[in-house]
Amino acid sequence: MADRESVPALLRVLNGERLDPPPIWIMRQAGRYLPEYRELRTRAKNFLDFCYSPALATEAVMQPLRRFPLDAAILFSDILVIPDALGRAVSFVEGEGPRLKPLVDEEIWRFDAPERALQRLSPVYEAVERIRHAIPKDIALIGFCGGPWTVATYMLQGKGGDKDRSRRAVYERPEDVDALLDVLVEMSAQHLAKQVQAGADCVQIFESWSEGLSPLMFQRVIIGPTRKLVRRLRELGVTAPIIGFPRGAGAQFEAYASETGINALGVDTQTPADFAFKVAPEGMALQGNLDPQTLIVGGDALESAARDVLIAFKGAPHIFNLGHGITPEATPENLAHLVRVVKGQ
Repeated sequence: MADRESVPALLRVLNGERLDPPPIWIMRQAGRYLPEYRELRTRAKNFLDFCYSPALATEAVMQPLRRFPLDAAILFSDILVIPDALGRAVSFVEGEGPRLKPLVDEEIWRFDAPERALQRLSPVYEAVERIRHAIPKDIALIGFCGGPWTVATYMLQGKGGDKDRSRRAVYERPEDVDALLDVLVEMSAQHLAKQVQAGADCVQIFESWSEGLSPLMFQRVIIGPTRKLVRRLRELGVTAPIIGFPRGAGAQFEAYASETGINALGVDTQTPADFAFKVAPEGMALQGNLDPQTLIVGGDALESAARDVLIAFKGAPHIFNLGHGITPEATPENLAHLVRVVKGQ
């Protein structure tokens, strides 16, 4: 058995250990705030081609690790590779985000077989293998997928933004929506299992659109599918820790933490640490939750806010992160400052 000190700090915390200082990684740490990323992005004709290029994806992952002493790498990909692989073509409009043909406009919903879809995603798993070989053993590698409901919302209405059409579809076409969520549960489980087989140490489920749901709908489209996804992952032999990130869940946060089977809980910016402590199962690792805006402002405001987060999560196994992804307006200098503060340097 490996010596405990040789286990990546992130994994030790996911296993319930409290570390000081806490490990740190940043959602979207490979991204447009880095000038070298912006240059790299020009080498692919579109964003999905970038995601499907193992060489480019690996380089994107390595860029922030070269600059900052972060404790984890996360696969460079996108949550919408799953619908794309299922035959629902995805495009990205500059300045507007992803676009798909809305399912709500179609009478019959058709998807390609999961086996074929997984073959299409083979470049993603090759990227995981390359990243695993490229990063030091003390850096954890995180795989990920979108939560079934979050991915479904894009498929249902064809874009992000207001989710009214997606929520209405749950009432108007309940059986179709349930079937869609089941397809996404199976596909997401297989996708995550392939990432772990390729070298990911743990995985995160990004349920980015958890807000605005009634308690009954939250149970139906978030809790139920996530519980099925976690159970299916375990049936596939995946023992790696699972981080769930239900952004905007609000009062439904407790149900998500206790009923889905996740191992660690991502805390968004709006959720107080003491509330997360109160509702999460005892000993569960908590991840978060610095306001991303502080990485634009920098200076004393950033340092003060970071110290507040460190103090707020002092009593639990904690992974330092943002409460949502880093924004393009943030600066590398401010992120470097944040890492120094967190690590006590």
